[in-house]
Amino acid sequence: MNRIRGKSLRWLLVSRLVGLQALMLTGLVLTIVGVLWGGGYIVSLEPEDETINVIENAIARDQAGAMILRDTPALARQRARMPELWFLVRDKDGHRVSQGNVPPEFARIGDALDDVGQARLGWNIGDAPRATARMRWVGSAAGRVQILTGSGGTVPWHRVAAAIATLFLSVVLPILAVMALTTLVATPIVVRRALLGLGHAAAQAKRIDTDKRGARLTLDQVPNEIVPLVVAINDALRRLDEGFDRRQRFLVDAAHELRTPIAILQTRIESTEPGPHTTRLIEDVRRLSTLADQLLDTERLKQTAAPQSDIDLVEVAQHVTSDLAPLAIAAGYEIAFESSVKQAPLSGDQGALERALANLIHNAIEYGGRRGKIVVSVTASSVSVTDEGPGIPLNDRERVFEPFYRLNSGSRGAGLGLNLVREIVRLHDGMIDIQDGPNGGTRVTMAFGRRHAQR
Repeated sequence: MNRIRGKSLRWLLVSRLVGLQALMLTGLVLTIVGVLWGGGYIVSLEPEDETINVIENAIARDQAGAMILRDTPALARQRARMPELWFLVRDKDGHRVSQGNVPPEFARIGDALDDVGQARLGWNIGDAPRATARMRWVGSAAGRVQILTGSGGTVPWHRVAAAIATLFLSVVLPILAVMALTTLVATPIVVRRALLGLGHAAAQAKRIDTDKRGARLTLDQVPNEIVPLVVAINDALRRLDEGFDRRQRFLVDAAHELRTPIAILQTRIESTEPGPHTTRLIEDVRRLSTLADQLLDTERLKQTAAPQSDIDLVEVAQHVTSDLAPLAIAAGYEIAFESSVKQAPLSGDQGALERALANLIHNAIEYGGRRGKIVVSVTASSVSVTDEGPGIPLNDRERVFEPFYRLNSGSRGAGLGLNLVREIVRLHDGMIDIQDGPNGGTRVTMAFGRRHAQR
């Protein structure tokens, strides 16, 4: 099944905030630039400058050095657009070229502006309407000349486009780049900090386990919009804990109540006259008793901490082996006890370890094929039980530790024994391992590390 991936809330917020901020910043910058441009504070496109450029390209000198005006196509177009076009061109040597009706007030003013690079000439507000002029010194084919012309005309689109491009590249683009970079860096940080509490709640949710009931997600720093979801999850966890506790109480009570009738039934069977089915009945009753004990042990391990005391693995193994030897012999097995050491001191729960070893021996009796030998072996840091039965397939050696898992449906066990053994070994910081026996069958080993040995 393909995993369905949802959208990231963090990047959804970041992308939308960045887009919105970019749109707003672009609009703001363009508005400011437009206002400044309209006021002439950034770029001033004057139509008279276009006229001066046309005249500049039309000025030349003849062979005698006199200043002449060539009829260029651009000048012709300018005349067509400006029927009242007038201009006056002069150099510092006194050469002049003019066209149109030059207003008298501007006819000789150029001589006084030899040291002025450019100027706009006009009148005060409130004066009678009169002509205005624009003057600029330029370099032309005739050398450096002063061009004085009247106002009017239009700015061509290519000059407007060039001015807009220049303004965009020199002003707008750098501002947008700095703002966009700041937004891209700052927005993820702000969103990450805003969702930090949600990340903490998610990390807490990952640590929730059936063995750690009572856990709740914290509401610290969780955004208000997410609080109802976290509260709903906490309510669901509370209901699950209550249901789990009811289930545990039921299992403990049921297992406890079963022990009395099982004990009565066992006593009555043992008091009857021996017969061909007596042994099997006794085994069945003991199996029921073992199942009740396993249920109780499973719940006790989950509810209470194991009392620690100084014990001897050799003594524990000898005691459990001797107790279960009659049951193994009655089922058709030989049973033996081996130890490579005289003592194997350990700190732990003696009762729990006895129940774990008893479960391993019961499994060997149940699944050993009712033949061969069962061997209980002790080393300085381990206890193992070996049978000569059909063995456990390699692929099932992990699954047999799952609660209620059985290798085949015809098994009379409940599938709790090895699960209980593993939990007891874990409480003692040990490990359990399943291997093939030397003569076939199965060897199950409970191993405890050096740090668990008594010092």
